Amino acid sequence: MRTFEISRDTSETKINLKLNIDGKGNSEIVSGIGFFDHMLTAMTKHGLFDLKVKCDGDLEVDQHHTVEDIGIALGQAFREALGTKEGITRYAHVTSPMDEALATVALDISNRSYLVYNVEGLKDKVGNFDTELVEEFFQAFASNSGITLHINLAYGRNSHHIIEAIFKGFGRALDQATLKNARIEGIPSTKGVL
Repeated sequence: MRTFEISRDTSETKINLKLNIDGKGNSEIVSGIGFFDHMLTAMTKHGLFDLKVKCDGDLEVDQHHTVEDIGIALGQAFREALGTKEGITRYAHVTSPMDEALATVALDISNRSYLVYNVEGLKDKVGNFDTELVEEFFQAFASNSGITLHINLAYGRNSHHIIEAIFKGFGRALDQATLKNARIEGIPSTKGVL
């Protein structure tokens, strides 16, 4: 089983996170931010991995530290749980509709951290969630997972739908890229390492 558990304790957040890449889509998410919990739950469900997150963050300041630090911890957990990356599919490309919104997520488990984020037109808030933190989450994840991640919004009007299409597509892309392929021998790279 490709699993990893991490505890991250700073002056801004205290996080306990447990990841099982080869799960069934089960989640227990408690960040203190309802909409963000909803997005992480959708990501987990559609990614078919199991995820437990408990975060006590300085929400009296704002939501930034909580969202970013969960992205850091999740990225580190994916990097560690993948181990040597032998036999993984490595690449994935998923386009997800959510009502009027259409988002595409493409990723490469390359050990080269990079984020391309082309999402325009989000309202400032969904409920009390700061929508600019979506990019912060994915930047933190990409930087700490060693994954190249491209997120592109084709179109959409409703900010909730746009963000949900992104998170669901991200989960599905992670699932596809981390799948073991019996035809792949060793590390899926001409360099022999990832």
